[in-house]
Amino acid sequence: MSYDQIDVPEEGERITLADEETGELNVPETPTIPIIYGDGIGSDVGPAAQKVLNAAAEATGRSIAWMRLYAGGSAREKYDENLPQETVDAIREHRVAIKGPLTTPVGAGFRSLNVALRKKLDLYANVRPTYHLDGVPSPVKDPSAMDMVTFRENTEDVYAGIEWEAGTDEVQEVKAFVEDEMGFDSTIHDGPVGIGVKPITEFGSKRLIREAIDYAIANDRPTVTLVHKGNIMKFTEGAFRDWGYELAEEEYGDDVLTEDELWEEYDGEQPEGTVVVQDRIADNMLQQILTRTDEYDVIATMNLNGDYMSDAAGAQIGGLGIAPGANFGHGRCLAEPVHGSAPKYAGEDKVNPTAMILSGREMLDYLGWDEAAQLVRDAVEQTIVDRTVTYDLHRQIEGGEKLATSEFADAVVENIEQLS
Repeated sequence: MSYDQIDVPEEGERITLADEETGELNVPETPTIPIIYGDGIGSDVGPAAQKVLNAAAEATGRSIAWMRLYAGGSAREKYDENLPQETVDAIREHRVAIKGPLTTPVGAGFRSLNVALRKKLDLYANVRPTYHLDGVPSPVKDPSAMDMVTFRENTEDVYAGIEWEAGTDEVQEVKAFVEDEMGFDSTIHDGPVGIGVKPITEFGSKRLIREAIDYAIANDRPTVTLVHKGNIMKFTEGAFRDWGYELAEEEYGDDVLTEDELWEEYDGEQPEGTVVVQDRIADNMLQQILTRTDEYDVIATMNLNGDYMSDAAGAQIGGLGIAPGANFGHGRCLAEPVHGSAPKYAGEDKVNPTAMILSGREMLDYLGWDEAAQLVRDAVEQTIVDRTVTYDLHRQIEGGEKLATSEFADAVVENIEQLS
């Protein structure tokens, strides 16, 4: 495929789909990987991550042919629009990509570009691993107890929400419809009111939960926890829970047990090679991941719950500057850090690139490059243990050496070379 503003590297080969049913990929030794640096600090953390991922690939006998794409501010300069169609087409065509943060205005302007990319590419699972790296300061006593992966539904709930603005004729029509036509005994107060609707479907819920269970089985994770507020929202969040149990029973047989079955049939002793599917109320779960952290492995939840849950988990392991993420679809991955664009620090070569680097690690893992992925984690961890860190960690670590963004990337690359 040819593009107007995108240079396709000659040395790379396109990743293709090896199995339509499973989504398994055919990955060449030098794949072409699209990269979007992003807005704000993206111009700093993007190149830093690129340098580290290059080193990890080369240390394991491979290489990456990077293809620069544009979205947000960089796209407005080249295309006079925020999300050019050829950026979407290039990611769809090449299947695996990585991006930095993109700025989303609050209350006005265009909707989230991050959300737009996920929806256009049907990247239905926002996957956020949360684990502690030795040497990273944490507000909890034992941050190593946190080793959890959140599967957050990426296309429904508030991401597909419909809103009606207070003071408009439309919102009054919706209010009247709910109260008069549908006959609900509503507690909507008089006066200005905003109303929103959030859809939760069986299809969207089951494919997200299937992704979480498959991940747990493939990675020897003993539990998958469905997180919901189904005690209040019974036909949306409660349905998500019910569809999860239904899926487990219909598709996984003896490989998956419910928590009730675990205790009723096995007296709490989990058979080897099985996954226990359980559920927790969302507000209680926010407490549980702090007080019983090591009891949870894989979380499957809806969009808004997943945002809260993964950010709260991220606080335990050092904050969003450390937290990686990725978006999975059928045979498709777009890796991205959880943090925002922080325009205040753009171009200062100052911020911590760890989240972007570790998001790249998730991308390498998706490619099946396990050795390279492990090298990235080990090298980042060693760099922090050596107390050679960026300003955000330096101010919390006594006797450390403060590095610029680019210098931190260089230090990680040196550790990759020493570890490989």
